[in-house]
Amino acid sequence: MLPSKLLQKVRKFKLQFSGATVGENPILSAAIVARRGIYMGKAGVLTLADNLMIREGVILDAWGGSIAISSNTFIGPYTIIYGHGGVEIGSDCLISEHCSIHSANHALPAPDRCIRWEDDIRKKTVIHDDVWIGAGAKILAGVTIGKGSVIGAGAVVTKDVEPYSICTGVPARKTGMRDIALIK
Repeated sequence: MLPSKLLQKVRKFKLQFSGATVGENPILSAAIVARRGIYMGKAGVLTLADNLMIREGVILDAWGGSIAISSNTFIGPYTIIYGHGGVEIGSDCLISEHCSIHSANHALPAPDRCIRWEDDIRKKTVIHDDVWIGAGAKILAGVTIGKGSVIGAGAVVTKDVEPYSICTGVPARKTGMRDIALIK
C-alpha cells in the first residue's frame, strides 16, 4: 500500500494530468472526476487552491467554462459542479455531500423547437467565503451567495443570497440571519 503522502501526490498528479491547476496540501479522495471540456474551441479551466479537501465521487466538469475553488474549502462526497458559465467558490467554505452547483441552463424555445438542441444560457455562479451549503442543496445558474451564509439541506437556490443569511426550502428563501455581532 502506498504511504499517505505519496498517495496524495499521485491523486494530485492525476488531477493535474486532467488539466487542473492544484495548489499545495490538498486532501484528495479516490474517484474524483475533473474535466475541462471544450466549448467553441476553448478548453475549460479548473483552478483548485491550497488546503482543499475533496471527497470521493466529486465531479468537477468545466464544460469549456471555469471552476475556481479557493483555499481551505471542503467539497463533500458525490457533489457535482458544472462550470459552463463559470463557478467561483470562496475560501473556508463547507459544501456538504450530494450538492450540485450549476452555471448554465437550457433556453426555453417555442413549442415547435426541440428543447434538447437549444444553446445553453451561461451565467456565472459565485459562492463567497465562509459559506455552508447543506446536504443535497442545489445552486442554480447565475446565483451569488453572500459571505457567511448558510444554505439548508435540500434547498434549491434560484436567487441571490445576501451575506450572513440562512436560507432554506424549495425554492430557497431567507428564514434567518447569522448574528453578525458575534462574528465581529
